Amino acid sequence: MATNDSGLLVVTTTHDEETKARTLAADVVRARLAACAQVYRIRSVYWWDGEVQDADEWRIDFKTRTELVDALQEFIGERHEYDTPEVIAVPVVAGSAAYLEWVRAETTES
Repeated sequence: MATNDSGLLVVTTTHDEETKARTLAADVVRARLAACAQVYRIRSVYWWDGEVQDADEWRIDFKTRTELVDALQEFIGERHEYDTPEVIAVPVVAGSAAYLEWVRAETTES
């Protein structure tokens, strides 16, 4: 297992509809800003417009290279309907060496 700084990130955002989430996921992968995207249903509880909100959302986790995070964030921001879309990145500190190399191979620098 490869450990330490892999130079890879998992970038997360959410959407309010499955179709929008799947479209964004496919667009990002097609643009080679991420090697893959996982889309799954979640329940979010958050503070917005002065009160607690409770809503179904669709979470998207993108696997990408660190140097692509700015381009990926911009890409998401240009296509997202939320006023303040979630875009957070978490470093990949360990993983299968073959998988991590696959992520690197399937992404391109912007």
